[in-house]
Amino acid sequence: MTRTGRIAYQGEPGANSHAVCAHHYPDLEPVPCASFEDVFAAVDQGTADLAMIPIDNSIAGRVADIHHFLPGSGLHIVAEHFWRIQFVLLGVPGATTDGLRTVHSHVHALGQCRKVIRELGLTPLISGDTAGAAREIAEAGDPTQAAISPRLAAEIYGLEVLREDVEDEDHNTTRFVVLSPDLVEAEPGRGPVVTSFVFNVRNIPAALYKALGGFATNGVNMTKLESYMVDGQFTATQFLAEVDGHPAEPGLARALEELRFFTHEINVLGVYPADASRR
Repeated sequence: MTRTGRIAYQGEPGANSHAVCAHHYPDLEPVPCASFEDVFAAVDQGTADLAMIPIDNSIAGRVADIHHFLPGSGLHIVAEHFWRIQFVLLGVPGATTDGLRTVHSHVHALGQCRKVIRELGLTPLISGDTAGAAREIAEAGDPTQAAISPRLAAEIYGLEVLREDVEDEDHNTTRFVVLSPDLVEAEPGRGPVVTSFVFNVRNIPAALYKALGGFATNGVNMTKLESYMVDGQFTATQFLAEVDGHPAEPGLARALEELRFFTHEINVLGVYPADASRR
């Protein structure tokens, strides 16, 4: 599967997505991209082999836009990784918490670190992402400015850690999925497997209820079901679903077969090993 030896992610060097890439794929070169569209394009155009994409966060919920990009991307989910989000408060060398006046970070990170911001009496300022905030602080060289970022950003931009573990909740976890242009399905019977797919129900009464009945009667555990509109149509709703199990297993095979009676189409996005964190 590896051709370029590169894995694309959204954000600047030092972002959580970068850290996940470095941890799970140390032999691949992490490639930063400005937007999720650029990440998908990098894999689609062959400038990267894989993409590391955040899809859910235990506090903020689903990551906006990803659910719209996935179905039409032509890419396949081949792995998932759960990443505990830990932020540190960074400043330029010589800065102290007493001398800080402002703190920069992504809007979600600021919202997840309210306690330390309130304790230090800082004015929060929104940046494009957490690693970008660290870069901005390093470039400004102002000891009154701080950034809330992953620890990796401190190493990259030459900043000092002024406070450890500044997030409000200790369960802040993001689920990442790895995308590939190649369909690589996990082997059945080799451990827990997740199957992700999207489907559109027919616009008839109780269509969703009937469509999902097969999963209950066949003993299939559905771990995710999310809806979103297609092309701005109020009557055309698409669903993203995830279930435990492999399509080759009899129970899930029967459930998917029943689902086809009530849908326009089913698009399997991936059949991949379940991350150990699910257990």
